[in-house]
Amino acid sequence: MRLGLKVDADTLRGTREGVPELLRLFDRHRVRATFLFSLGPDHTGRAIRRAFRPGFLSKVSRTSVVSHYGVRTLLYGTVLPGPDIGKLCAGIMRSVRDAGHEVGIHSWDHVEWQDKVSRKDHDWTRRQMVLAKERFAEVFGENARTHGAAGWQMNAPAFELTATLGFDYSSDTRGRYPFRPVVNGRTLACPQIPTTLPTLDELLGRDGMDEQNVADALLTITGQKQSNPPVFTLHAELEGMKLLPVLSGLLDGWRAQGYQPCPTETVFAELDLPTLPQHLVGEGAVPGRSGQLAVQGQATH
Repeated sequence: MRLGLKVDADTLRGTREGVPELLRLFDRHRVRATFLFSLGPDHTGRAIRRAFRPGFLSKVSRTSVVSHYGVRTLLYGTVLPGPDIGKLCAGIMRSVRDAGHEVGIHSWDHVEWQDKVSRKDHDWTRRQMVLAKERFAEVFGENARTHGAAGWQMNAPAFELTATLGFDYSSDTRGRYPFRPVVNGRTLACPQIPTTLPTLDELLGRDGMDEQNVADALLTITGQKQSNPPVFTLHAELEGMKLLPVLSGLLDGWRAQGYQPCPTETVFAELDLPTLPQHLVGEGAVPGRSGQLAVQGQATH
């Protein structure tokens, strides 16, 4: 059984410190994953604007943001200038590809995208995506084949651009199984492989879950019969650092359940594209995460 494994690298620290740790862990467990990179400036400190978003302060208190991200990261873009992740970490990014993992685009500016894209127009959205696409090509010498939006935040132009900018597939949504998105009455060519499982930071601190038992909660979900490959998203800043032992336990547990963790490109390659269901995309809440996310909506036929 397949289990899609995605890594979001949001920050300079996560890329510089968390990604190499994940590479070592994945080598020990003999698994490959999809790594999605933020390729421009690290403006993590500007995320303080989310303080008024419902559920944000609760999430911060549950997940020990300072211990995961570090004080310096939380000052980038405010007190400290935002470092250019793609320029400073190009070698680390290439080492991921060279180790046999899939690489793709997470964002140009993670915070700007996550906080603003839902209310921005086509030109702003295209500019952000083209900046990321050009930097990816500069780092890797080839075009990106996949896109996974920062914070699962999208708008209609962003969905449309996933097709026109040449991505084979995207993973921008939360949902139940792969689908073709329907936007403004049109079925788009670029399929979505949504994240189907809750993330560790969505579970920690809820219902008595901590670092000792959160893996068991996820394994309970994946231990149930799955009609489609589940997809799990982890973060270089969390599972690549403080939560690395939890991730190691998850990989052991998934092996015991009969899963083969793999890049999402493997899930994509095994899809029967002509029969892929078509679904509207919209906004919805996900337990444990603040705000509204891009979600798989109802089937169109």
